Amino acid sequence: MAVFKPFRAIRPGADHVKRVASRPYDVLNSNEARQEAEGNDLSFLHVVKPEIDLPVDTDPYSDAVYEKGKVNFQDLISRGILNQDPDSSFYIYRLTTVSYTHLTLPTICSV
Repeated sequence: MAVFKPFRAIRPGADHVKRVASRPYDVLNSNEARQEAEGNDLSFLHVVKPEIDLPVDTDPYSDAVYEKGKVNFQDLISRGILNQDPDSSFYIYRLTTVSYTHLTLPTICSV
C-alpha cells in the first residue's frame, strides 16, 4: 500500500513570491529563460535553468550547470528569500494558463 507523508516545503515568503515565481523549466529554452530572469536575481529560473548564469555556450547538462543550480538555491536560502516551513503539511500546487488550470499534490511517498 502506498503511504503519503506531509513534508516541510521550502518556499518564498509572501514579500518575495512575485520575484521568485517563474514559469516551469520545461516550457522555455535557455535563451528565453535568460531574458525572463534578466535584472531579477530572485527568479527561480536561476535555480531550475542555472545555465543562464554561465557562458552562453555552456552545455546545459554539464556538471557546472548542476553545481551552479545548487549554489543559486543555497544562496536564496542563506539570504532568507526561501524558508523552510516550520511544520509538515500537504500542499496543492496550482498552475493556471489562459486555457487550463493544472492542480498537483506534491508528495513524499513510499510504494
